[in-house]
Amino acid sequence: MNIIQDITYDIINSIQDKKGGSITILDMNHIESAPASKFIICQGRSTSHVSAIADSIREDLLDKHGLKPYNYDGYRNSQWVVIDYGNIMVHVFLPEFREFYNLEELWNDATITNIQDIE
Repeated sequence: MNIIQDITYDIINSIQDKKGGSITILDMNHIESAPASKFIICQGRSTSHVSAIADSIREDLLDKHGLKPYNYDGYRNSQWVVIDYGNIMVHVFLPEFREFYNLEELWNDATITNIQDIE
């Protein structure tokens, strides 16, 4: 695996460890105007759950890869937290905000992979 695949794998594991769901990966390598090569999108059940998922991702990537995000935003309301790792941007939503912003439709020319929820 390359480093992007390793980081993607660890992000998905972090989300699943905190019982985040509806994980979708948008691969945008072939889209010139894309702000990143990958979006990883998921959702939590409450604002505290969204924050916990985002914290888990940040802590795990720091521990495993020594990787800090370039930036992150959304903790004030925790309805949509975005974490920017340069080539990978992670979006953690409440379900109604994910539906409203509908990034999967906005970037529908990306290669979309849905990850099955674990129980």
